[in-house]
Amino acid sequence: MLSGRMKKLEDLKQRIRECEKCRLQKTRINALPGEGNSNARVMLVAQAPGENEDRDGKMFIGPSGKKLDGLLQEADVSRQEIYVTNLIKCMLPKYRKPKQDEIQTCAQHLNEEIRLINPSVIATLGYYSTKYIFLKYQIPLPESKPNFSKFYGKLLLAENRKILPLRHPAALLYDGSVREEMTKNYRKLKTLMVDCKWFSVCPMKKFYEEGRIQKKWIELYCKGDWKSCVRYHMEERGQPHPDWMLPDGSLDESLHE
Repeated sequence: MLSGRMKKLEDLKQRIRECEKCRLQKTRINALPGEGNSNARVMLVAQAPGENEDRDGKMFIGPSGKKLDGLLQEADVSRQEIYVTNLIKCMLPKYRKPKQDEIQTCAQHLNEEIRLINPSVIATLGYYSTKYIFLKYQIPLPESKPNFSKFYGKLLLAENRKILPLRHPAALLYDGSVREEMTKNYRKLKTLMVDCKWFSVCPMKKFYEEGRIQKKWIELYCKGDWKSCVRYHMEERGQPHPDWMLPDGSLDESLHE
């Protein structure tokens, strides 16, 4: 028997498949709910299904899907570990941009997916999903669309979620020069699936429990992108470092006892 949460998730998926709330229902073949691990720590949010996905009713099986699979393989992440969904659940005719009313209507489904899956990390793929998640969690928007690229690969903290904007895998279909950057950024997905192995004995844990440092240090480093933590790398190399060194390498003398 399905649990209450799983029943709600299955009901949501069926509502998505049957949705007729906007004009896209007239041109689609299949409306696609998300797929993957319903207990995932990481949720990927892309823009919309493509032609192959619309025809077969499955997520990321076209050219972009092959690129995604390659990036996940490089990151040592399987699709079974994560949950993958779209901002827009129906194919956009001729791959046009989504209209604002379509986003507002379809985002109700995405919001419910986020609530039911309850991921620790939302990785947004591309401009439209990133913009929507920024607005949802009240993250200040960049001044222009090109400036969104400055956030790709940068872990952000909003409410109780970590947000990781990434380039959409389709970018590799048009510009091979971004492969190295994208491979590096997608590898962070694996890092974000587990806490730092040193966390249980790290002074940061003690300082946070004592209320002496902000939560952001724990969420963005110890339980986030710990491979970017200066303390982690010094610990790995056996290099001495003071307890009052913060994860970014700066020293907080107020922690010096």
